[in-house]
Amino acid sequence: MTDAFAASLWGERRAVVTGGANGIGAAIVRELAGAGIRHGVILDLERALGRSSVPEGWQEIALDLRDDASVSDAFEWARETLGSIDVLVAAAGIVPLWTGVGALDPNEWDEVFRVNARGVMRSIQETVPAMEAGGAMVVIASQNAWRGNENLASYVASKHAALGLVRSVALELGPRAIRVNAIGPGSVATDAYVARLRRREHEGGLSVEDALARESRAAPLRRLTTVEDVARAALFLASDLASGVTGHILPVGAPLS
Repeated sequence: MTDAFAASLWGERRAVVTGGANGIGAAIVRELAGAGIRHGVILDLERALGRSSVPEGWQEIALDLRDDASVSDAFEWARETLGSIDVLVAAAGIVPLWTGVGALDPNEWDEVFRVNARGVMRSIQETVPAMEAGGAMVVIASQNAWRGNENLASYVASKHAALGLVRSVALELGPRAIRVNAIGPGSVATDAYVARLRRREHEGGLSVEDALARESRAAPLRRLTTVEDVARAALFLASDLASGVTGHILPVGAPLS
C-alpha cells in the first residue's frame, strides 16, 4: 500500500483496539499501523511484552473488561490521549474449556458473558462520545455467532449476543455516521487456542495436530484461518472501502452454515 493511498484512506484517524496485545488483536494493531494509522491505543488485560511490539505512535494501557472501573478509566485515558476516536476494534474475549452443559459452572457462564458480550457493550458505550464526527466499530465475534458448537455453550451464546448487539447498535448509531460490523473467523491457531487443545489432549482428546488437521479439512479453504486473515478483514471494515457496510458479520475462513 502506497503512502498516498494509505493517507487517502486514513488521514489522521485514531484507533482503539481492545485485546490488542496478543493474538488476533495484536495482528489487527499491526495491520492498522501498517496501513497508516499513526495514533492508536491498545487496551488489554496483559500489556504487550516489550516496547518493540507497540507500533510507533501507539500507546497501551491495562484494561480488565470484567471491572467497570477499569473500563471507565482506560477509555477515559484513551479519549484524553487521542482527543477523538475514529476506529474501535473490540477484539478482547475469552474462550472457556470445553464443558458439557450439565457440568457448566454458572460463574464461568457469567464471566464469559461479562467479557464477550457485556465487555463489547461497554467498549462501544465508552467510545461513542469520542466519535462525534462518525467512525467505524468492528467487533471480533466468531463463526459461533451463527452456529452451534457442542460443549461450548457459554462461548457460543456470548458470541450470538455480541452479534445481536452489533446489529442493534448499527441501527441506533447509523444516523450519527457510525458504522458497526462484526467479523466471524473460522478456527485460528492462536497460542491460546493451541493451549486449550493441548489441555484437551492431555485429558484424552485428539492430539493437537490431529485436531487442527480435522478443522483444516472442514474449512471452506481447507486451511485454518490466520490472524492476518482476520486483521485484513478488520482493516477493510474500518476503512472507507466499507463506507456503506453496517450491521453485518463478515465470515473469514468460516463455513456459512
